[in-house]
Amino acid sequence: MAGLEELDGAVTLSEQMDAEEGPVVLMNLFTIDPSDEQALLDAWAHDADFMKGQPGYISTQMHKGIAGSSTYVNYAVWQDVQSFRAAFMHPEFHRRIAKYPESAAARPHLFRKLAVANHCVA
Repeated sequence: MAGLEELDGAVTLSEQMDAEEGPVVLMNLFTIDPSDEQALLDAWAHDADFMKGQPGYISTQMHKGIAGSSTYVNYAVWQDVQSFRAAFMHPEFHRRIAKYPESAAARPHLFRKLAVANHCVA
């Protein structure tokens, strides 16, 4: 099973899941032993299949670091924190994340989009 670590030392994922807002984006940074990369992808696909069927789920994608990196980032868009919390706390999700390789470290954190106009960098 993947080890869970906090991405932000000041605010835990647990504290974030007590918030009442939305929409939110889950960003999850994974580091993995290179020999376990396929096992990570298989486990992630398995739990993503579950999440896709949960109320409030919108979308998800996984990205891999370039140039030989074994760092991955997943982001998933949710209607609101409550929907994410219900899916994250579901016993079936916990059964599925137990399949992650031991060398995987996951750092999940919730974000919201900022309403900042005309500040895009090309």
